[in-house]
Amino acid sequence: MISLSRIGAIFKKELLQLKRDKMTFGMVIMIPLIQLLLFGFAINTNIRFIPVAVVDQSESALGRILTQTVSATQVVTFTESLKSIQAAEQAIADGHIKAALIIPADVSKRLVRHQTVGLKTPPSTEQELSRPIAHWIVDGSDTMIAAAIKGLRQMPMAELLNKNANRNTPTFEVTLFYNPEQRTAVNIVPGLVGVILTMTMIMFTSAAIVREQERGNMELLITTPIRPIELMVGKIVPYIFIGLIQVAIILGIGHYVFHVPINGGLDTLFAITLLFIAASLVLGLVISTIAKNQLQAMQMTVFVLLPSILLSGFMFPYEGMPKGAQYIAEALPATHFMRLVRAVVLKDNELAHLTDDIIWLSVFTLVGMLVASLRFKKTLD
Repeated sequence: MISLSRIGAIFKKELLQLKRDKMTFGMVIMIPLIQLLLFGFAINTNIRFIPVAVVDQSESALGRILTQTVSATQVVTFTESLKSIQAAEQAIADGHIKAALIIPADVSKRLVRHQTVGLKTPPSTEQELSRPIAHWIVDGSDTMIAAAIKGLRQMPMAELLNKNANRNTPTFEVTLFYNPEQRTAVNIVPGLVGVILTMTMIMFTSAAIVREQERGNMELLITTPIRPIELMVGKIVPYIFIGLIQVAIILGIGHYVFHVPINGGLDTLFAITLLFIAASLVLGLVISTIAKNQLQAMQMTVFVLLPSILLSGFMFPYEGMPKGAQYIAEALPATHFMRLVRAVVLKDNELAHLTDDIIWLSVFTLVGMLVASLRFKKTLD
């Protein structure tokens, strides 16, 4: 017969055990709290203030008014003023900006002959009437940002001329680079490399030290002359090869099945992948030196994975997040790798143009390895 008193005793014992396990109790509270904050504040599909540049070939008051009119939509924010289209294309390739507005030298002539304005004098040819006023060139590798810029294509001229939009002749011509067909796979597959490496590499190594403790191997390791840094390096080297195999599988299937172009050099791709794998493994080692058992290690891994996937730019554009979320994203290795792998795979960028993200991942790896080694000494004490 079921005894309520015995069930109550077990219930009380579980509560006491949960109360003593502060790490598990903290995760029970923090994981839903973090998800709520991320989805409530940080995740925003309504993208605003996309960093763009302007190339004003007209150098006229009309060009400045047109720039201000576009800026007033708050979809974009002009962060740079460039001298040539080639400079704008290079800035997009380097990732400094996401798009550039090219205002042609004859913008005033185009405006008065635009079908929206409807002026009959001077008489215009059909070709002149159908010309957009200006031209956007856009980094199309992120489909959500490309869609936001394309939304300006039919921008009403109400602010500038008190005229409505003309669907036959768009206000702006839009040219998409790197993903002109706006296929989702082109954006997702390179990013998926970062997500899978983050999940597997951190998960593999987060339980590395605590597993030795639980199996009783730590005492044996203490008696050997091995140094902490040697143990750390020895722990992560096998997983580097596993990570490289995973990358080859993802990109290989993405290229041959989903027709995702791989425009960059394989040696460059190999170098940045190796650096990111090292950073992820080191992060897992740090977790492993903090956790007291494998359950805690898995819980802490989830704690890191959530912001890494949601804030890295894989699912939602980095530019659409508030500043606070962007600061958190900058601290995560996945954010920097997303930029690197998309820049190499889709834009054929060279390492010399990616130094900021490379330096950050290198410093993160070195500092993480130092912290893991120091934490490992404390564990031995």
